[in-house]
Amino acid sequence: MTEPAPAPWSDAARRFIDDPTRFATIATIDPHGLPRLAVVWYRLQDGTVLINSRIGRRWPADLQRDPRVSLSVSEANDYVIVRGRAEVVATGPQALADIQALARRYRSDPAEFDGQQRITFLVRPEHVATHGRIA
Repeated sequence: MTEPAPAPWSDAARRFIDDPTRFATIATIDPHGLPRLAVVWYRLQDGTVLINSRIGRRWPADLQRDPRVSLSVSEANDYVIVRGRAEVVATGPQALADIQALARRYRSDPAEFDGQQRITFLVRPEHVATHGRIA
């Protein structure tokens, strides 16, 4: 199966979403087909969006069962929406290192996550849209 081509990111969308003062809201699909929302830390990585969670939470289980995801990053009336598919890229030590890097990005203490079982996903965008003053 061929992977879809990367979604076109405008420079303005990249700048907006790359601001470490913003959080993302992700929407996953629960086992009953209903949407589930969660607020997450994230970072751009080579045209994808890296997200990470503690193992055992509901939204990672949703993504492992159904990789379709929407992600929104907003500030007032300006926002970027990303739709795509998520894939697991790390567990164990690498996933722990990923959350600790995210903690540094968001000016939190990386040691808070010591010993946690973590999972990292990359969201591969299929569609990127902007709204508001993001040109």
